[in-house]
Amino acid sequence: MSAVTRNNVKVSGAGDRTMLFAHGFGCDQAMWRFVAPHFEQRFKVATMDHVGAGGSDLGAYDAEKYASLDGYATDIVDIGRELGIRNGIFVGHSVSAMIGVLASIKAPEIFGTLIMVGPSPRYIDDGDYLGGFGASDIDELLASFADNPLAWSAAMAPAIMGNADRPELGQELTQSFCRTDPQIALQFARATFTSDNRADLPRVTARTLILQCRDDIIAGEHVGAYVRDHVAGSTLVLLDATGHCPNLSAPAEVTRAIMEFV
Repeated sequence: MSAVTRNNVKVSGAGDRTMLFAHGFGCDQAMWRFVAPHFEQRFKVATMDHVGAGGSDLGAYDAEKYASLDGYATDIVDIGRELGIRNGIFVGHSVSAMIGVLASIKAPEIFGTLIMVGPSPRYIDDGDYLGGFGASDIDELLASFADNPLAWSAAMAPAIMGNADRPELGQELTQSFCRTDPQIALQFARATFTSDNRADLPRVTARTLILQCRDDIIAGEHVGAYVRDHVAGSTLVLLDATGHCPNLSAPAEVTRAIMEFV
């Protein structure tokens, strides 16, 4: 099966350059529905679901392949090659930001521009590096998810969304989390929250924009600054937004920042 079919890739718009939008943990391509269409007049726009999410082919899920983010990055490269992308723009939210980093290193000819929304190269604190979580926090998070995925989602999704005055946003994220197969979600969570991509950042050659929110419990402002400092020539923009999912909570801010960069 082709990667385009396996990953439920949808293509729209026109233009010489392609923008590929990738979603974060527990989500699917619908998370980009308020942002991606705004680029269809200038670019060919592609949205996708990681294997195990949304409308992807669940039968293609391989626990060994997707035990690390490298497996997801391989899919991105395969999609890029099947679509004939050259000097494209990769837009990745949350963990997909690092998946995009890995993909751009594997095949730098495919993506000349990286847009990272709420990126984190490592979630676990390590010496002077503050990822925001202790190792025991991540162990507890994974154990809690394994024990009761629905309860975990109901508790965590609103906190991750970070807009308590707009509970409908937290509810949407909760429902998205709950639609994902629990075993696949647990493995994706483990691959995400135990990853360490700090050494990959200096290897990025793509022109890079980092979009950061205030009060993001998953990737704080200091993490965004770390990414900026370790990706040569990158630009960091602090959005007028809070929480970890500005593609839902502040799509106009996200769209404006990307438009100005590309």
